[in-house]
Amino acid sequence: MSGSDPSLEQRLIDLETRLSFQEHHLGELSDALAAARDEEARNALLLHRALEDLRQLRLSVAANPHSADPAGEPPPPHY
Repeated sequence: MSGSDPSLEQRLIDLETRLSFQEHHLGELSDALAAARDEEARNALLLHRALEDLRQLRLSVAANPHSADPAGEPPPPHY
């Protein structure tokens, strides 16, 4: 920009710098959001599996309630 106002040129440089800074951080935010979504999906799957295991355990206990009663257990060998 030869022959133009130096303050106008400096303003243009400042705007380009800000735009570059914003584009960089927008990319970082996008990456962080994608990582958070992946983690949320993994956590949802783990929770679903844990709930299914708990459901199966409850069904097992309901089918045989005496197996969960500690009084029905034989004493340990040292007694």
